Amino acid sequence: MPPVRTYHHGNLRAALLESAEQTLAEGGEISLRELARKVGVSHAAPRRHFFDKQELLDELALDGFRRLGAQLAEALAGEDPLAAWARTYVRFATEHAALLELMFAGKHRSRELMAASHRCFSPAFALFESERTGVVAFATLHGLAGLINSGMLAAERLDEHVSDAIEQIRRGLVV
Repeated sequence: MPPVRTYHHGNLRAALLESAEQTLAEGGEISLRELARKVGVSHAAPRRHFFDKQELLDELALDGFRRLGAQLAEALAGEDPLAAWARTYVRFATEHAALLELMFAGKHRSRELMAASHRCFSPAFALFESERTGVVAFATLHGLAGLINSGMLAAERLDEHVSDAIEQIRRGLVV
């Protein structure tokens, strides 16, 4: 009989979130017990960090808004903020499609998620003369990402698609 291995995990919370995001991206069903198995801890260990699966999913969505917000803020600080913001958003939305879906699905579940969403996106809306214009621009980029994620547009042409969208958005701002 092999020896029983005890395992101490350095940062279990982060490992659980990472494993949950990977499982989500692979289209798998998330369970705390399965995540515990994947990261090599007892089935009870995740409960030290997350009361239940929903709490883990909400934290994963919050983490997604934080990461996307940081990337968008960096993009907005560049030379061409509109183009950088657009490319950053569409790239995140295509590289983390399942996470983005979770982020949007959960944002109305709690005030904390709604606030995280607002912090993530509101700086970009300052690029536009009105909220309506910002919403149309955002919807264009979000739709573009959705078309790429569904295979209706070639992912290899992401930069070209985003450039075309930016050009159209800029034309709309002038009119």
